[in-house]
Amino acid sequence: MYIGSYQLKNNLILAPMAGISDRPFRELCTQFGAGLAVSEMVASNPALRQHKRTLLKADHDGETGIRSVQILGTDPQLMADAARLNAQRGAQIIDINMGCPAKKVCSVAAGSALMRDEALVKRILDAVVNAVDIPVTLKIRTGWDLHSRNAAKIAQIAENSGIAALTIHGRTRACKFNGQAEHDTVKQVKQAISIPVIANGDIDTPEQAQFVLQSTGADAIMIGRAAQGNPWLFSQISHFINHGKHLEKPTVTDIYSTLMSHLDKLYSFYGNASGVKIARKHIAWYFKHLESIAPDTKININQAQCPSEQIALIHSAFNLLTTDSAA
Repeated sequence: MYIGSYQLKNNLILAPMAGISDRPFRELCTQFGAGLAVSEMVASNPALRQHKRTLLKADHDGETGIRSVQILGTDPQLMADAARLNAQRGAQIIDINMGCPAKKVCSVAAGSALMRDEALVKRILDAVVNAVDIPVTLKIRTGWDLHSRNAAKIAQIAENSGIAALTIHGRTRACKFNGQAEHDTVKQVKQAISIPVIANGDIDTPEQAQFVLQSTGADAIMIGRAAQGNPWLFSQISHFINHGKHLEKPTVTDIYSTLMSHLDKLYSFYGNASGVKIARKHIAWYFKHLESIAPDTKININQAQCPSEQIALIHSAFNLLTTDSAA
């Protein structure tokens, strides 16, 4: 699959997720087979451009693969400026966020709220596409609510504006992450435009990935929440689609080594104090794949204040698991 002049190594894409799709997580998912890993969203607000958190979001130092940065905002000129700035910082693809359902985003008419104003959508897309000489992609939902699905109309606006690829999360903004994704709408959009379409929503198993690709005709799939604590999902999906059978599930040892690698990247990227705090949610997601982790162990890990303490507690928890399995 191509996005502009860039050829992806496969059609499996890591979704941009605020507070999650940082460089350490993108690197890990790429290592396990993601063909593209999109950054967490970067606000177009000029006042935030030099903020430490914004600079970390835009940090691609040493990152392998194609660098795609998602930007968020409502002002066409500011969005164009943000696109140029991130291209200067090393972005190879600019992705526009019109899919985020978060209240704090929609309350300022950004994210999926933009789908209610098709004229503004066009102005933003035209401004961003004309501002940079790299591919621009767009992420949307099926509409604002169940009574105003306009994904097909937005998709046609996007294609006419020069958008290189379109991702559709198969829910309206009102649905947030509830209910089942509407992959029929993704199919309708795919039939309405000629640019690549990426399907997103409820893709959490190899079988579901294959079903979505086949039923929608989408060119690629995007995986978000299902990859949390589960980066090997990309290799599992790829193997299943290419060979028709499952890879073996990761062992306790596999999960431990992956988690340790992830933690090491987090500590290096954020520093010890912030790295320990950010690691907590990731540790909890990895632990969902394990049995018999005592509640007290999880509490103690969440209270750890430095990397050595956090790692020691995790090491002890995994030692108990391997001892129990050996017995």
